[in-house]
Amino acid sequence: MKYKDYYDTLGVPRTASLDDIKKAYRKLARTHHPDLSKSPDAELRFKDIGEAYATLKDSAKRAAYDELGHPQAGAEFKPPPQWQEDFAPGFAPGGMSFEDLDLADLLAAMGQGQRGRPRQAMPLKGNDFETAVTIPLEDARRGSTVNLTLADGAAERTLQVTIPPGVCQDQKLRLRGQGGKGRNGGPDGDIYLQIKLAPHAVFRPDRHDLYFDLMLSPWEAALGAEVEVPTLDDPVLLTIPPGTRSGRKLRLRGRGLAAHSDLYALVHIDVPASLSAREHELFEELAKVSSFQPRTVKPKENPHEPRPR
Repeated sequence: MKYKDYYDTLGVPRTASLDDIKKAYRKLARTHHPDLSKSPDAELRFKDIGEAYATLKDSAKRAAYDELGHPQAGAEFKPPPQWQEDFAPGFAPGGMSFEDLDLADLLAAMGQGQRGRPRQAMPLKGNDFETAVTIPLEDARRGSTVNLTLADGAAERTLQVTIPPGVCQDQKLRLRGQGGKGRNGGPDGDIYLQIKLAPHAVFRPDRHDLYFDLMLSPWEAALGAEVEVPTLDDPVLLTIPPGTRSGRKLRLRGRGLAAHSDLYALVHIDVPASLSAREHELFEELAKVSSFQPRTVKPKENPHEPRPR
């Protein structure tokens, strides 16, 4: 028996919906209809297209066809024994040999067991689907409800999904039983919903933690201060320790995307772009009295040198 790639014949992927298959068939049937096409192989192409459509539009025949795997088109093959038992009882052994049949004939006769009794269909799980949803950071922290519109065959359906609090970028939520319908009593498939976080004007997520840039004046960094900083909930007061340097991370516990995660303020020290006369005078006085040398390179400590007592 030679394998025929019905999906390739219709030019659709193996995951194509019934609606996609119907659209592809109608388009190709018009193009290659012998009464409309001048191509010498139009009649043969029209027959192949009809054969492929007859199999893929029928859910039971399509399931049986998919169970055959994906051999190369035109290659000689035999259906596996399990396929024979599940889909075509009575053909072989003891019945007609598979070699005596065309793939289309076998699928057309599928469902008739020995003595013409209908076979018992094998339960098949419905297809799993993957989709993505983009939510703001606020909804990622607090949880939310979103509406998903999904293509289900030829129809569309809207599904209301609860996003739990504390999700992070690229996390996947499994929606059990919300995928494709099972066949022959099989279970319904699942939907895997991938979480995407929308860019935020202030915060940058890193897994469940959040980061933002905190600008401090030189005197706030040197003397210490209490400054109001934003969070995904309400603003809070953050204590700046005296002597805080640029690049330091200050942590606010439990203020990340999840209850166990944190919010980090990355310190940047800024200076005035212009100074008043009094400010200029004070900075000059500070320059005269201060012994601070930010460019002094401290020698590395020799671990073998005895420390002074």
